[in-house]
Parts: sequence; structure tokens; C-alpha cells
Amino acid sequence: QVQLVESGGGMVQPGGFLRLSCVASGFTFSHYGITWYRQAPGKERDMVASIGLDDQLTYYADSVKGRFTISRQNVKNTVYLEMNSLKPEDTAVYYCNTHMGGSTYWGQGTQVTVSS
Repeated sequence: QVQLVESGGGMVQPGGFLRLSCVASGFTFSHYGITWYRQAPGKERDMVASIGLDDQLTYYADSVKGRFTISRQNVKNTVYLEMNSLKPEDTAVYYCNTHMGGSTYWGQGTQVTVSS
């Protein structure tokens, strides 16, 4: 079955760094793009960054552009989100997502908290 598992979240101080991972299984990972979303309490789930079939096709929300980097290692079935210069407003649950066969698949999410 299709499965996406996020990890790497935690608590960091403003200006800190985290690297999130999304490990995929149950499908041909290299054939699909992956998108990171985040959702803060009481707010809508928003797109953060997206990657196509390789690292040369990426898209970032304006709020994270220049601070976050999305990448993939297909041999490991993994997409990464490197988050630099973290701000309190980056606090959210981060999810990875993909679409295939008319269906949408989500991971369970990983919590990122940016606080002093």
C-alpha cells in the first residue's frame, strides 16, 4: 500500500535549523512529485514546497523562499525539507503529500515548533 512517513520535527529556537524527511513506500517513488504542506493550529493547511521528478523542478511558497530547500534522493525513496533561519510563524505540523491514480495520499505529519 502507498505510505508516506514524515520525521525530523522537533523544537528549535528562532534562527535554528531542522531537516524533515518523508520516506515513501508502496509505489514507484521516482515517477511522482512530492509536496510539503504545513498546518498551524486553527489555520488552513498550506503548501510549503513542491518537487518534481528531480531537484531541478521545485516550487516554494513566498513565506519560505530563500530559507527552505526541498530535495529528493530516489534511491532512498525520500524527500527532504531543509529549513533554515526558522521563525516562530513556521510552527506547524508538516505533512508530505502526493497524487496518483486519482487519489491523494498524506503522511501522518511531524511537529515543528520554533520558540525561545
